[in-house]
Amino acid sequence: MMRSMRANAKWVFYILAGSFILWLVIGQVTEILSPSGNVVLRINGREVQIAEYQERLQVAYDQYREQTGTAALSREVEQQIQDQVVNQLIQERLLEQEYRRLGIGVTGEEILEAARTSPPPEVMRDPQFQTDSQFDIRKWQAFLQGGAPPVQLAQIEAIYRDRIPQIKLMQYLTADVYIPDAKLWRIYKDQHDSATVAVLPVWPARITDSIPVSDAELERYLAAQRDDFKRPAVAFVRFVALPRLPDAADTAAARAHLARIRAELARGVRFEDVARRESADTVSGKRGGDLGWVKRGDATFDPQFMEGVKGLAPGRVSAPVLTQFGYHLVRVDAAQGDSLKLRHILVPIVLQGARLDTVEARADSLERLAADQADGALLDSAAKRFNLPLSPLYRVVEGAPFELGRYQIPDVSVWAFEARVGETSPVVEAKPAYYVFRLDSLVPAGVPPLAEVRERVLAAVKLEKQRAIAHRRADSLAAALRGTRDLRAAGAARGLAVDRFGPFTRLQPPGYLGREPLLVGAAFGLRVGERSGVIVGEGGDFIMESLGRKMADSSAWLAQREVQRAQLLSAVRQARVQLYLEGLRAKAKIVDRRKEIFRTQASAEAAL
Repeated sequence: MMRSMRANAKWVFYILAGSFILWLVIGQVTEILSPSGNVVLRINGREVQIAEYQERLQVAYDQYREQTGTAALSREVEQQIQDQVVNQLIQERLLEQEYRRLGIGVTGEEILEAARTSPPPEVMRDPQFQTDSQFDIRKWQAFLQGGAPPVQLAQIEAIYRDRIPQIKLMQYLTADVYIPDAKLWRIYKDQHDSATVAVLPVWPARITDSIPVSDAELERYLAAQRDDFKRPAVAFVRFVALPRLPDAADTAAARAHLARIRAELARGVRFEDVARRESADTVSGKRGGDLGWVKRGDATFDPQFMEGVKGLAPGRVSAPVLTQFGYHLVRVDAAQGDSLKLRHILVPIVLQGARLDTVEARADSLERLAADQADGALLDSAAKRFNLPLSPLYRVVEGAPFELGRYQIPDVSVWAFEARVGETSPVVEAKPAYYVFRLDSLVPAGVPPLAEVRERVLAAVKLEKQRAIAHRRADSLAAALRGTRDLRAAGAARGLAVDRFGPFTRLQPPGYLGREPLLVGAAFGLRVGERSGVIVGEGGDFIMESLGRKMADSSAWLAQREVQRAQLLSAVRQARVQLYLEGLRAKAKIVDRRKEIFRTQASAEAAL
């Protein structure tokens, strides 16, 4: 089946398209009978139709493929993108409702003024609007006045129609935000005041007294601290793997294919035409291999890829560049500052010829005999038939990607929590192999019984008892050291380790002080030479002595005060807007009907 699907991809597409159209027709009938039939989301009564959701989803899928160069998406990635699209739609609808409630709108004059004076960040990064690698607003304004095609002007207008109301809402929400000098000075002091201290720690974990703990104590602790021991659902699976990694012959075939492409380019055939026909990167291939402007050293590209274009002059085609995706031929179309305009042709290293036919024929048989079966025993018989080992048990944690060695296997961490115990999966196509999984058992999410977490609970109860002993020891030490002048000397005389820290600021405390906010507060609250009582911290008990203080320079603060105010105002405003949006979301009445709709769709397709 898998071979025939690849061979007849065009016809499969037409069949699926026909099924989808039929489903839409059924959906339209349902819509007549039930007005909510095609509604994916309701946000405070405002509806999002399935057509809009699917259009936005397709755009998001395409953007992901363009950014990652990945043609196929795993179910985990699809689910993440779907959730992101839903969140965006919800936020947009909530903002639209707020704009109407507050009377926020945008005029044509506002759009023109904003476009002329406040170009979007992506425009400012575009090399065509730069002079000497710096944004040149004159080039941008000339583009707006006569150089921009109508389609691009419409896109620019849409950007500002979306952004200007957001800016007005931010201004409305943050008009009263002001940071007084006293607060600025306090923040500056936190960054520049410094202290030096001596600390005598008493660590509960280092107390080695024999501490008996009964089962009743363990049960009580687990009942009282249930949230600390909650765990996600865990599936236990086995699988059969049919290897499909390419070998040396496949690599040689890819290089031969690449040589034919290079010869074609050398004869003068346009790079763009060859890329559209030959490149396995379907996203850039549709654009003639165009990758757009890329900064030198861009971390989103494979390091070997960027190394392959180093020193390449505009108009020249690189030697073959090998990356994890296969072989690339890269051409530099233009260079400006630290940016390159690139095109490439990707030739992947994949199974070839007779070996490919053999592997896919076996994959078809494996799919027919063992995939999507309610009787999991069929996987054992298929493993024997193909002389493939049945794997040992593997854990699949809900919400976490499933990995085998250095490979991430797609779909499994979604399928395992939708299937019934004993069922087998569809054939999962991953880079190293074709897989069929079987769900052998499932442990639901929640708090496990004591027997399964006994050691963790025992350690927690013992630590509580160690803390009580540490408190008593610290009180005894504080009493014994009362009246001594030098904590370090007094501690050394009794064989106790006393740590010295500093100078340090409130915002950058060293060592374990960074985990102990009460110690940091005490370090800046004590007078020089003063000693604290016992400070009960997060990880232990402590006695502290101040050894020195240095105060911040007020004249240096005055010189930078307005810059500091502007930076903090921006952060505070953003935080307030974020809290406001979270509040809107929390109060909103949101109905997400995706599962209901697409379950109905799947049932309709299965009935065809």
